[in-house]
Amino acid sequence: MANTYKPGEKAGRSGQYEIVGPRGGRTGIERTVVKNEPFPPTLKPGQQYQMVDPTKNGSGRKK
Repeated sequence: MANTYKPGEKAGRSGQYEIVGPRGGRTGIERTVVKNEPFPPTLKPGQQYQMVDPTKNGSGRKK
C-alpha cells in the first residue's frame, strides 16, 4: 500500500489526499492539505490519508 498519513501528522507535500479505511479501502473523500500543515481529523477512527494528486504549481523549486 502507498504511504499513508495519520490525522495530526504534518504533510510532507501539498496536494489532494484521499481518506482511506484501516485496510486501505478508498472512500472517495478528498481533502486539500498544504505542506507542513497537520492533516485534519478523519470521519471515523482508524482512517488515514493517502496522496492522490500532488500540487503542480512549482513552489519551493530552486531557480
